[in-house]
Amino acid sequence: MNHDAAEITEEHYELVISVDARRSGEYDDVDKPRMRARIYRVLETAFAHASVPRDALHLEDRGDGVLVAVTGRVAVSRLLGLWLVEVREKLRDENRGLRVPLGLRVGMHVGPVRHDDRGISGRAVDLACRLADSAVARRLLDANNADLVLVTSQSLYEDVVSGGGKFIEPGQYTRARLRLKEGEVTAWCHLPGLPAPEIPAEPRPGSAAETPAPDAGPARDAEAPAPDGDATAPPAAGPGRERPSGDQYTVHGDWSEHRDNVYQQPVHIGRVTGRDDERRKG
Repeated sequence: MNHDAAEITEEHYELVISVDARRSGEYDDVDKPRMRARIYRVLETAFAHASVPRDALHLEDRGDGVLVAVTGRVAVSRLLGLWLVEVREKLRDENRGLRVPLGLRVGMHVGPVRHDDRGISGRAVDLACRLADSAVARRLLDANNADLVLVTSQSLYEDVVSGGGKFIEPGQYTRARLRLKEGEVTAWCHLPGLPAPEIPAEPRPGSAAETPAPDAGPARDAEAPAPDGDATAPPAAGPGRERPSGDQYTVHGDWSEHRDNVYQQPVHIGRVTGRDDERRKG
């Protein structure tokens, strides 16, 4: 978009769309340009099919994604409705036959935006980028085996989404609280083509879900806390504590440690009596 020098310092209310690729750091130098080309094909095809004029768009390359600002002369409902449908369809087409499907996280917010010779700026831009890059958006893709997630701001949901419209179903959005750099905010999450998602629980610090081990097998259930008064139970693994090497099976109350088919001390199977102590001394 062209902006006169006199308008550079002025703010214009525009729709900001931040698009990020899932796990972009895992692409090597050969695959990354192909990934970037797919992102642009998806977005530009969707804009064309949704009849969004090119001169109404500002597209800014972000390496592993694209930052977009859409002028107010284009209805926001068209982007939340028809454009999002076209993004999903083109993304499905691009992913057909790919060993590693392209996944996109999209953040949207409407607010004041400033343009200059280097791009766009403003709190509206920051918020849209934070929404797309949020941990909740990342977890939603993984938990639902999905390739596209939309996260909108609270104000955008209230002003546009909640009223519904063509291809806009408010019942397919789920409210979430996001912890962003600036603090907690309310947002609304949507997986196009799927029912309203359940927001995945935040993994506990140090858990396998947060820091998966290379080639790790199925995650084990966390150990239950030892009953009160059981001083012999081993401490549960947690931040700052390491599990003993090898497999460990714990039975609370009467318990034993077992590693590599060899019982290790201490062993407490059944109740130890004074007679048992005398036999061991003998």
